[in-house]
Amino acid sequence: MGSVNNTKNDYFILIGLSSDPKIKIVLFVLFSLVYATSITGNVILIVITQLFNELQTPMYRFICNLSLLDVTFTSVTVPKMLIGLLLERNYISYVGCFTQLYFFHFLGSSECFLLSIMGYDRYVAICHPLRYSQIIGKKNCIRLALGCWTLGFLYSFVHTILTSTLSYCASKEINHFFCDMPPLLKLSCTDTKTNVIVILGLGGLAAGTSFLLTLISYFYIISTIVQIRSTEGRQKAFSTCASHLTIVVIFYGTILVMYLRPQSSYSMEHDKMLSVFYNVITPMLNPMIYSMRNKEVKRALKKHCNKIR
Repeated sequence: MGSVNNTKNDYFILIGLSSDPKIKIVLFVLFSLVYATSITGNVILIVITQLFNELQTPMYRFICNLSLLDVTFTSVTVPKMLIGLLLERNYISYVGCFTQLYFFHFLGSSECFLLSIMGYDRYVAICHPLRYSQIIGKKNCIRLALGCWTLGFLYSFVHTILTSTLSYCASKEINHFFCDMPPLLKLSCTDTKTNVIVILGLGGLAAGTSFLLTLISYFYIISTIVQIRSTEGRQKAFSTCASHLTIVVIFYGTILVMYLRPQSSYSMEHDKMLSVFYNVITPMLNPMIYSMRNKEVKRALKKHCNKIR
Protein backbone atom coordinates (compact mmCIF):
# COMPACT_ATOMS: atom_id res chain seq x y z
CA MET A 1 0.00 0.00 0.00
CA GLY A 2 1.19 3.48 -0.75
CA SER A 3 1.85 5.96 2.00
CA VAL A 4 0.57 9.49 2.24
CA ASN A 5 2.74 12.53 2.66
CA ASN A 6 2.59 13.98 6.17
CA THR A 7 1.53 17.50 5.25
CA LYS A 8 -1.11 19.86 6.55
CA ASN A 9 -3.34 18.95 3.54
CA ASP A 10 -3.66 15.33 4.59
CA TYR A 11 -6.64 14.17 6.57
CA PHE A 12 -8.08 11.19 8.42
CA ILE A 13 -11.63 9.90 8.74
CA LEU A 14 -12.90 9.05 12.23
CA ILE A 15 -15.18 5.99 12.02
CA GLY A 16 -16.84 6.82 15.35
CA LEU A 17 -18.97 4.67 17.62
CA SER A 18 -21.66 3.45 15.22
CA SER A 19 -22.76 3.57 11.58
CA ASP A 20 -26.47 3.12 12.38
CA PRO A 21 -28.23 6.54 11.98
CA LYS A 22 -30.80 5.78 14.71
CA ILE A 23 -28.16 4.73 17.22
CA LYS A 24 -26.07 7.79 16.33
CA ILE A 25 -28.99 10.12 17.15
CA VAL A 26 -29.55 8.42 20.50
CA LEU A 27 -25.83 8.62 21.31
CA PHE A 28 -25.73 12.27 20.26
CA VAL A 29 -28.56 13.23 22.63
CA LEU A 30 -27.16 11.12 25.48
CA PHE A 31 -23.56 12.34 25.21
CA SER A 32 -24.66 15.96 24.68
CA LEU A 33 -26.49 15.85 28.01
CA VAL A 34 -23.57 14.15 29.76
CA TYR A 35 -21.08 16.64 28.28
CA ALA A 36 -23.21 19.64 29.28
CA THR A 37 -23.58 18.23 32.80
CA SER A 38 -19.84 17.62 33.02
CA ILE A 39 -18.89 21.13 31.91
CA THR A 40 -21.51 22.78 34.14
CA GLY A 41 -20.56 20.77 37.23
CA ASN A 42 -16.83 21.34 36.85
CA VAL A 43 -17.17 25.06 36.06
CA ILE A 44 -19.40 25.55 39.12
CA LEU A 45 -16.82 23.72 41.23
CA ILE A 46 -14.01 25.94 39.91
CA VAL A 47 -16.02 29.10 40.63
CA ILE A 48 -17.02 28.21 44.19
CA THR A 49 -13.52 27.05 45.16
CA GLN A 50 -12.17 30.39 43.96
CA LEU A 51 -14.86 32.63 45.47
CA PHE A 52 -15.47 31.09 48.90
CA ASN A 53 -12.83 31.78 51.54
CA GLU A 54 -13.85 28.63 53.42
CA LEU A 55 -12.59 26.55 50.48
CA GLN A 56 -9.19 28.26 50.11
CA THR A 57 -7.34 25.16 51.29
CA PRO A 58 -4.77 22.95 49.50
CA MET A 59 -7.30 20.13 49.04
CA TYR A 60 -9.75 22.40 47.21
CA ARG A 61 -6.96 24.00 45.18
CA PHE A 62 -6.10 20.52 43.92
CA ILE A 63 -9.80 19.82 43.25
CA CYS A 64 -9.98 23.11 41.32
CA ASN A 65 -7.05 21.96 39.19
CA LEU A 66 -8.76 18.61 38.66
CA SER A 67 -11.96 20.33 37.50
CA LEU A 68 -9.99 22.54 35.10
CA LEU A 69 -8.29 19.44 33.69
CA ASP A 70 -11.65 17.69 33.33
CA VAL A 71 -13.22 20.62 31.46
CA THR A 72 -10.36 20.83 28.96
CA PHE A 73 -9.77 17.06 28.77
CA THR A 74 -13.34 16.18 27.81
CA SER A 75 -13.51 19.18 25.43
CA VAL A 76 -10.58 17.84 23.42
CA THR A 77 -12.51 14.79 22.16
CA VAL A 78 -16.24 15.02 22.92
CA PRO A 79 -17.25 18.00 20.65
CA LYS A 80 -15.59 16.31 17.66
CA MET A 81 -17.29 13.04 18.58
CA LEU A 82 -20.69 14.79 18.73
CA ILE A 83 -20.12 16.36 15.31
CA GLY A 84 -19.24 12.92 13.95
CA LEU A 85 -22.53 11.50 15.21
CA LEU A 86 -24.39 14.04 13.03
CA LEU A 87 -22.28 13.57 9.90
CA GLU A 88 -21.99 10.63 7.54
CA ARG A 89 -18.20 11.06 7.49
CA ASN A 90 -16.21 12.79 10.21
CA TYR A 91 -13.04 14.28 8.69
CA ILE A 92 -10.11 15.57 10.72
CA SER A 93 -6.96 17.15 9.27
CA TYR A 94 -3.52 15.69 9.83
CA VAL A 95 -2.53 18.70 11.98
CA GLY A 96 -5.85 18.60 13.81
CA CYS A 97 -5.48 14.89 14.51
CA PHE A 98 -2.06 15.19 16.13
CA THR A 99 -3.07 18.36 17.98
CA GLN A 100 -5.96 16.37 19.46
CA LEU A 101 -3.60 13.49 20.26
CA TYR A 102 -1.18 15.84 22.01
CA PHE A 103 -3.73 17.60 24.22
CA PHE A 104 -5.54 14.35 25.00
CA HIS A 105 -2.38 12.78 26.46
CA PHE A 106 -1.12 16.05 27.95
CA LEU A 107 -4.29 16.62 29.97
CA GLY A 108 -4.90 12.93 30.70
CA SER A 109 -1.39 12.32 32.03
CA SER A 110 -1.50 15.58 34.03
CA GLU A 111 -4.68 14.31 35.70
CA CYS A 112 -2.96 11.00 36.39
CA PHE A 113 -0.12 12.79 38.21
CA LEU A 114 -2.54 15.12 40.00
CA LEU A 115 -4.54 12.20 41.42
CA SER A 116 -1.31 10.85 42.88
CA ILE A 117 -0.55 14.22 44.48
CA MET A 118 -4.07 14.38 45.88
CA GLY A 119 -3.48 10.99 47.49
CA TYR A 120 -0.32 12.37 49.09
CA ASP A 121 -2.30 15.41 50.27
CA ARG A 122 -4.80 13.12 52.05
CA TYR A 123 -1.89 11.13 53.53
CA VAL A 124 -0.36 14.26 55.07
CA ALA A 125 -3.77 15.51 56.30
CA ILE A 126 -4.58 12.26 58.12
CA CYS A 127 -1.17 10.92 59.12
CA HIS A 128 0.56 14.25 59.90
CA PRO A 129 -2.27 16.73 60.64
CA LEU A 130 -0.14 19.03 62.84
CA ARG A 131 2.41 19.51 60.04
CA TYR A 132 -0.13 19.74 57.22
CA SER A 133 0.05 23.52 56.72
CA GLN A 134 3.86 23.32 56.76
CA ILE A 135 4.17 20.43 54.27
CA ILE A 136 1.23 21.30 51.97
CA GLY A 137 1.23 25.10 52.17
CA LYS A 138 0.03 27.46 49.45
CA LYS A 139 3.44 27.69 47.72
CA ASN A 140 4.04 23.95 47.83
CA CYS A 141 0.51 23.36 46.60
CA ILE A 142 1.16 25.58 43.56
CA ARG A 143 4.54 23.90 42.93
CA LEU A 144 2.99 20.41 43.05
CA ALA A 145 0.15 21.39 40.70
CA LEU A 146 2.57 23.01 38.22
CA GLY A 147 4.76 19.91 38.43
CA CYS A 148 1.81 17.76 37.33
CA TRP A 149 1.10 20.00 34.33
CA THR A 150 4.80 20.08 33.37
CA LEU A 151 5.20 16.29 33.53
CA GLY A 152 2.05 15.92 31.44
CA PHE A 153 3.44 18.35 28.85
CA LEU A 154 6.70 16.39 28.53
CA TYR A 155 5.01 12.97 28.52
CA SER A 156 2.63 13.91 25.70
CA PHE A 157 5.37 15.67 23.70
CA VAL A 158 7.39 12.44 23.40
CA HIS A 159 4.43 10.33 22.27
CA THR A 160 3.15 12.92 19.78
CA ILE A 161 6.54 13.39 18.14
CA LEU A 162 7.09 9.64 17.74
CA THR A 163 3.59 9.03 16.35
CA SER A 164 3.57 12.02 13.97
CA THR A 165 6.86 10.99 12.31
CA LEU A 166 5.41 7.67 11.09
CA SER A 167 4.25 7.19 7.50
CA TYR A 168 0.58 6.35 7.06
CA CYS A 169 -0.96 4.05 4.48
CA ALA A 170 -3.51 4.87 1.81
CA SER A 171 -6.36 3.95 4.15
CA LYS A 172 -7.20 7.04 6.19
CA GLU A 173 -10.00 5.58 8.29
CA ILE A 174 -9.29 5.66 12.04
CA ASN A 175 -11.45 3.08 13.80
CA HIS A 176 -12.14 5.35 16.76
CA PHE A 177 -14.01 8.55 17.65
CA PHE A 178 -10.80 10.53 18.24
CA CYS A 179 -7.10 10.40 17.33
CA ASP A 180 -5.24 8.12 19.72
CA MET A 181 -1.99 6.20 19.45
CA PRO A 182 -3.24 2.58 19.09
CA PRO A 183 -5.57 3.19 16.10
CA LEU A 184 -2.97 5.45 14.44
CA LEU A 185 -0.30 2.76 14.81
CA LYS A 186 -2.69 0.36 13.04
CA LEU A 187 -2.66 2.66 9.98
CA SER A 188 1.10 3.07 9.83
CA CYS A 189 3.10 1.55 6.97
CA THR A 190 6.36 1.75 8.94
CA ASP A 191 7.71 -0.32 11.81
CA THR A 192 6.00 0.69 15.06
CA LYS A 193 8.02 -1.43 17.50
CA THR A 194 9.72 1.65 18.95
CA ASN A 195 6.36 3.34 19.50
CA VAL A 196 4.93 0.25 21.19
CA ILE A 197 7.97 -0.02 23.47
CA VAL A 198 7.71 3.68 24.39
CA ILE A 199 3.95 3.39 25.03
CA LEU A 200 4.44 0.40 27.32
CA GLY A 201 7.63 1.72 28.94
CA LEU A 202 6.85 5.40 29.40
CA GLY A 203 3.14 4.81 29.94
CA GLY A 204 3.84 2.07 32.48
CA LEU A 205 6.35 4.27 34.27
CA ALA A 206 3.99 7.26 34.44
CA ALA A 207 0.69 5.52 35.24
CA GLY A 208 2.25 2.67 37.22
CA THR A 209 4.42 4.92 39.40
CA SER A 210 1.56 7.35 40.06
CA PHE A 211 -0.77 4.50 40.95
CA LEU A 212 1.86 2.86 43.17
CA LEU A 213 2.50 6.12 45.05
CA THR A 214 -1.26 6.48 45.55
CA LEU A 215 -1.50 2.94 46.92
CA ILE A 216 1.41 3.59 49.31
CA SER A 217 -0.32 6.76 50.53
CA TYR A 218 -3.51 4.83 51.17
CA PHE A 219 -1.68 2.02 52.93
CA TYR A 220 -0.49 4.52 55.54
CA ILE A 221 -3.86 6.29 55.57
CA ILE A 222 -5.76 3.08 56.30
CA SER A 223 -3.19 2.06 58.92
CA THR A 224 -3.72 5.39 60.68
CA ILE A 225 -7.52 5.27 60.41
CA VAL A 226 -7.64 1.79 61.96
CA GLN A 227 -5.78 3.13 65.01
CA ILE A 228 -8.35 5.89 65.63
CA ARG A 229 -10.35 4.85 68.67
CA SER A 230 -13.65 6.64 68.10
CA THR A 231 -16.05 5.36 65.44
CA GLU A 232 -16.99 8.92 64.51
CA GLY A 233 -13.32 9.83 64.04
CA ARG A 234 -12.73 6.82 61.79
CA GLN A 235 -15.80 7.61 59.69
CA LYS A 236 -14.80 11.26 59.32
CA ALA A 237 -11.25 10.36 58.30
CA PHE A 238 -12.41 7.73 55.84
CA SER A 239 -15.05 10.04 54.31
CA THR A 240 -12.32 12.52 53.28
CA CYS A 241 -10.59 9.77 51.26
CA ALA A 242 -13.45 7.64 49.92
CA SER A 243 -14.29 9.99 47.03
CA HIS A 244 -10.70 10.31 45.87
CA LEU A 245 -10.12 6.56 46.14
CA THR A 246 -13.22 5.87 44.02
CA ILE A 247 -12.02 8.11 41.19
CA VAL A 248 -8.49 6.69 41.45
CA VAL A 249 -9.75 3.14 40.92
CA ILE A 250 -11.94 4.17 37.96
CA PHE A 251 -9.31 6.37 36.29
CA TYR A 252 -6.22 4.21 36.71
CA GLY A 253 -8.17 1.01 36.07
CA THR A 254 -9.31 2.06 32.59
CA ILE A 255 -5.91 3.56 31.68
CA LEU A 256 -3.94 0.47 32.74
CA VAL A 257 -6.31 -1.90 30.94
CA MET A 258 -6.27 0.16 27.75
CA TYR A 259 -2.59 0.96 27.30
CA LEU A 260 -0.65 -1.67 29.23
CA ARG A 261 -2.20 -4.93 28.09
CA PRO A 262 -0.52 -7.27 25.53
CA GLN A 263 -0.95 -6.38 21.85
CA SER A 264 -2.41 -9.85 21.21
CA SER A 265 -5.48 -8.99 23.28
CA TYR A 266 -6.02 -5.63 21.57
CA SER A 267 -9.65 -4.91 20.61
CA MET A 268 -10.63 -1.59 19.08
CA GLU A 269 -14.33 -1.97 19.91
CA HIS A 270 -13.44 -2.71 23.52
CA ASP A 271 -11.16 0.34 23.55
CA LYS A 272 -13.95 2.57 22.29
CA MET A 273 -16.14 1.64 25.24
CA LEU A 274 -13.30 2.26 27.70
CA SER A 275 -12.53 5.56 25.98
CA VAL A 276 -16.15 6.69 26.25
CA PHE A 277 -16.02 5.92 29.95
CA TYR A 278 -12.97 8.02 30.83
CA ASN A 279 -13.55 10.71 28.15
CA VAL A 280 -17.22 11.33 28.85
CA ILE A 281 -18.42 9.66 32.05
CA THR A 282 -15.52 10.16 34.50
CA PRO A 283 -15.26 13.98 34.04
CA MET A 284 -18.99 14.19 34.81
CA LEU A 285 -18.65 12.05 37.96
CA ASN A 286 -15.69 13.92 39.43
CA PRO A 287 -17.51 17.08 40.63
CA MET A 288 -20.36 14.96 41.97
CA ILE A 289 -18.16 12.50 43.83
CA TYR A 290 -15.60 14.99 45.09
CA SER A 291 -17.67 17.95 46.13
CA MET A 292 -21.40 17.90 45.51
CA ARG A 293 -21.70 15.43 48.39
CA ASN A 294 -19.07 17.26 50.44
CA LYS A 295 -20.33 18.84 53.67
CA GLU A 296 -17.87 21.75 53.49
CA VAL A 297 -19.05 22.69 49.99
CA LYS A 298 -22.72 22.43 51.02
CA ARG A 299 -22.04 24.50 54.14
CA ALA A 300 -20.26 27.20 52.11
CA LEU A 301 -23.03 27.31 49.49
CA LYS A 302 -25.73 27.53 52.17
CA LYS A 303 -23.88 30.31 53.99
CA HIS A 304 -23.45 32.46 50.88
CA CYS A 305 -27.02 31.80 49.70
CA ASN A 306 -28.26 33.09 53.05
CA LYS A 307 -26.12 36.22 52.62
CA ILE A 308 -27.61 36.86 49.20
CA ARG A 309 -31.13 36.54 50.61
